[in-house]
Amino acid sequence: MSLVRLTIKGISYSQTQNGAYALLLSEMDGKRQLPIVIGAFEAQSIAIALEKDIKPPRPLTHDLFKSFSYRFSIQVKQVIIHKLVDGVFYSSLICERDKIEEIIDARTSDAIALALRFKAPIFTYQNILEKAGIYLKTDEDEEDDDLDKDPLQDTELIINEDFDEDSNIEDVTPESATPKKSIQELEKDLEKAVKKEDYEEAARLRDEISKRK
Repeated sequence: MSLVRLTIKGISYSQTQNGAYALLLSEMDGKRQLPIVIGAFEAQSIAIALEKDIKPPRPLTHDLFKSFSYRFSIQVKQVIIHKLVDGVFYSSLICERDKIEEIIDARTSDAIALALRFKAPIFTYQNILEKAGIYLKTDEDEEDDDLDKDPLQDTELIINEDFDEDSNIEDVTPESATPKKSIQELEKDLEKAVKKEDYEEAARLRDEISKRK
């Protein structure tokens, strides 16, 4: 089976499942997306790795794993989403130490959070994309509209491998934009959010500042 390289297209908050997010992976040389439902913590960790301007005052769990791995000369070489069973995605970390390769089982959300930190490529198999992938629209404007919609409303193929509906996850729906505040005020709010380790709010503020500029 041939491997297909994926890139991270974005993270969308689910309006249909409280506290859940849809991680959207896109094939590099095609138009299919692979949506995977993840929990709030994993979404936050991935978002921070994508957002270069937000630096946590203390290391998150995936940052700690990276520091630990580097200290013992372990490198994550690639991530492979290798199986889809009953709606659950299974992934592996391909690691290397002293030129010896090891394969470690991991949740897909954790594997991707680590892949970002190690700058490791993400792959899946062609048959998984054929089974669980959804096609993007060809019109560029419609593609942009798709990102604003809840991907969970468009497909029943994605099942959450991480999210527990009975868990007590705080509702982290982003607050509405704050157009009345100046950029300077938003930057102060951003600094406060990072200090409080409220990275969801920090990401929202960073997006608002970027739009203003």
